[in-house]
Amino acid sequence: MHTRDFNWTLIRSFLAALEHGSLMGAARALGIHQPTVGRHIDELEAQLGVSLFERTGRGLLPSPHALRLAEPARAMASAADQLSRQASGSQAQERGSVRISATQPVACVLLPPLLACMREALPHIQVELVVNNAVSNLLKREADIALRMVRPDQGSLVSKRVGQVTLGTYAHRDYLRRRGTPRTPADLLAHDIVGEDRQDAIRRGFAAQGLPLAPEAFALRTDDLMAYLAAVEAGMGLGFLAHYVARRHPDLVAVLPQLPLPALPVWLVVHREIRSNPRIRATWDFLSAALPPALA
Repeated sequence: MHTRDFNWTLIRSFLAALEHGSLMGAARALGIHQPTVGRHIDELEAQLGVSLFERTGRGLLPSPHALRLAEPARAMASAADQLSRQASGSQAQERGSVRISATQPVACVLLPPLLACMREALPHIQVELVVNNAVSNLLKREADIALRMVRPDQGSLVSKRVGQVTLGTYAHRDYLRRRGTPRTPADLLAHDIVGEDRQDAIRRGFAAQGLPLAPEAFALRTDDLMAYLAAVEAGMGLGFLAHYVARRHPDLVAVLPQLPLPALPVWLVVHREIRSNPRIRATWDFLSAALPPALA
C-alpha cells in the first residue's frame, strides 16, 4: 500500500465511515457534516490512489484496500488517544518549545501534517523547525530532536529508526508526452535528466549501472532539494525523488520501477540528557508513532 500524507482528519473520517458503514453515520459520530466526511474519503482515496469504499444504496462497502488500511489506522488512533491523555495529565510540565531539525523535503513535505496533528494532541508545545540539509549538531544543542538519514555514532545520543525513504524515477506527464517514456535504464541517456551540482550520488548510481555521465549531461544541476523537485515538476526532465514527495504532485509519473535505487533510513535522534524532559519526551513519543505510517 502506498501512502502520501496521513492527515489525521482524513484517517479519523475513514475510521468512522468504516465503523458506521455510511457517510451519515460517520458524520453523526464525528459531529461534522456528511459532505465533509465524503470529501475526506475522496481526498484520502486520491492521495492513496485506491478506492476505499464502494458506494451502494445500503451504505459504504469497504474495499480490500480499506480493510488492509484499517489496522494501521486504528493503531494511529490509539496512539493519538494515548498521547492526548498524557498531554492532559502533564500540560504544565509540557509547556514550552521543542527545536526539531530536518532536511528540506522532510521539513517541507513530510512533517507539516504530522506537526499539525501534534498541535492538536500537545497544544502547549511550540515547535521551532530548523530546515537544514546538513547534520544538525545535537551535541552543541543546535536542536532538541533531529531527523537524520544516517545513524549517529556518538554515545551521548539516543536514536530510533522510524522508517525509510524510498526513491523512484519521476517525470512530469507533459515531459513524457513530448519525449516518450524510457523503458530501460539505458534509455535515460537519450533523455533530459535533472542532476546534482556538487554532490555526485546520481552520477555514481549511473556509473554502477554501466552508464557513466559527465556533469554536462544534466539538463539542470542543483543540490537544493526543493529546487530539484520544482525543476522536475516544471518538466525540465527526469529526476529521482522520494515517493512521499512525488505522491504530493499528481502530474508526476513514476517510470522505470525496475531501476534499483537505494532506500535511505530515517533516524529520530535526541540527546540522552534531555530525553527525560517532559515536552521533548512527549514530542519524541508522538513522532515515533506518527512517522512510520507516514513513511510506509
